[in-house]
Amino acid sequence: MSENPTVVSDCNDGVLSLTLNRPDKLNAFNEEMHLALRAQIERAYDDVSVRSVLLTGSGRAFCAGQDLGDRDPRKGGERPDLGHTLETYYNPTLRLIRALEKPVVCAVNGVAAGAGANIALACDIVLAGRSAKFIQAFSKIGLIPDAGGSWSLPRIIGEPRAKALALLAEPLMADQAADWGLIWKSVEDDVLVAEATEIAKRLAAGPTVGLGMTKRLIQAASTQDLDSQLDMERDCQRIAGRTDDYAEGVTAFLEKRPAQFKGK
Repeated sequence: MSENPTVVSDCNDGVLSLTLNRPDKLNAFNEEMHLALRAQIERAYDDVSVRSVLLTGSGRAFCAGQDLGDRDPRKGGERPDLGHTLETYYNPTLRLIRALEKPVVCAVNGVAAGAGANIALACDIVLAGRSAKFIQAFSKIGLIPDAGGSWSLPRIIGEPRAKALALLAEPLMADQAADWGLIWKSVEDDVLVAEATEIAKRLAAGPTVGLGMTKRLIQAASTQDLDSQLDMERDCQRIAGRTDDYAEGVTAFLEKRPAQFKGK
């Protein structure tokens, strides 16, 4: 296990577990936590022993978004360039999560607000404890949804609901988020981490190449026409059909036994 002041990481059974670790600040992002999280997602790219990622938060919140403590306008000085913050810190990490061809599971405990909510929504499978709530809090401080929120919300739940969440900044509880299809499902708080970990382990034991390409295909579908998607399916299936995991999967099916995938 490795630990730093802002992110705790642990890798077992092919699962890289990452815990945002500023509980006294509801895991709000500062520069240190930004860089620590990005380094761990980059690790998932480079480390072949990592076959899935699990992201959660410590304490009573998943993530309250950006830490505003060092941006107090009462202190005077030059006004912040928030575009620079996005381009330098949030956007690279979000692009990494989306492009990583390994499944990313998110367990949302407690509040997920602002960019914290949208980082969760960038993950592939999102579970939330029943007491969790998602808040697009940006309008409360005169900002726009960032960290991919203006992109993901209308795609997942449609324009009317996306606009209402963003403009009103009202909390959306976990059960309703699941009913709307914003997340995979809500579960009891006391089983959240255990259930999310089991899903991450199941994915880590799966055919990694095929799962990664499945993620890529589904993410591409909303921006491609049918012909382009069919061509992409063809190309990906050609690769999948030549993997050791495909041969193992077919052999296990014919032998009526569980497949033992190696991620190759």
